[in-house]
Amino acid sequence: MSGSAVTVIGLGPMGQAMSRVLLRAGHQVTVWNRTPSRADDLVAAGARWAASPAEAVAAGELVILSLTDYRAMWDVLADVDAELAGRTLANLSSDTPDKTREAATWASAHGASFVTGGLMVPAAMVGTDFAYVYYSGDQRGFELHHDALTHLGDPRFLGEDPGLAQLMYQANLDVFLTALAGIAHATALTGSAGIATETFLPGAMRLIAAIPDMIAPDGAAALAALIDAGEHPGTDSNNIMMGATADHILTTAESAGIDTALPRAVRALYRRAIEDGHGTDGWTRTIDAIRATAASA
Repeated sequence: MSGSAVTVIGLGPMGQAMSRVLLRAGHQVTVWNRTPSRADDLVAAGARWAASPAEAVAAGELVILSLTDYRAMWDVLADVDAELAGRTLANLSSDTPDKTREAATWASAHGASFVTGGLMVPAAMVGTDFAYVYYSGDQRGFELHHDALTHLGDPRFLGEDPGLAQLMYQANLDVFLTALAGIAHATALTGSAGIATETFLPGAMRLIAAIPDMIAPDGAAALAALIDAGEHPGTDSNNIMMGATADHILTTAESAGIDTALPRAVRALYRRAIEDGHGTDGWTRTIDAIRATAASA
């Protein structure tokens, strides 16, 4: 093998996928996991098993962490001190921006550089043309291992604040989980009338696929430019119209006897925008309503 030495700690589906991609790219991959059997297939494919986290860290120039959260990182690396010096830790685990900043300070105190990563595809898509990863933190460490990280997905460096990649990761998952919640709520709503999911879901999926063209007919960049400029045109639909729809969805859910927390929260956004005098603006004006809520909290 001619590739650089990379260690992967944490062999859930994502950690295993990253390890396989790195092995295929010719890297010298060392792996560690609390449950050793998860490494069996990787070892058979050419990875080296480390007997301890300290041994795993010592083996890698780049140490990729793929764990449940940052608490798991503290637990795994609790007794690893001397081995950290000179290493680049790339933590692709999910947590909060503040936790990542705390971890970067800790890594720096031990002589290691720290890079936060947010891998934006499921395990099956790691290393494919669809994969992309947000990074932030120590730029030197990122650039030093750019080639290895590129194998996981298109690397997008956001800056030296280690919290930025985590924030971007959570923001994307905010969209994803909210969309899933909408599908779940709508499925329960139609089900309350005896409509089978197989009847409802195909149409809902068609709607989801059409949303980009509906909300950004000129492309995402054009929509983003309007939002950043504080422009929220309500030419085709406005907050009064959308708010009325939100009222109808909530009333329908109440009548159906299903949970109303989600439609109530959505309606609150449009009501706030209207109360703030932006009824004739477009739906993107609700972003200001969300910002105002955060500012007053």
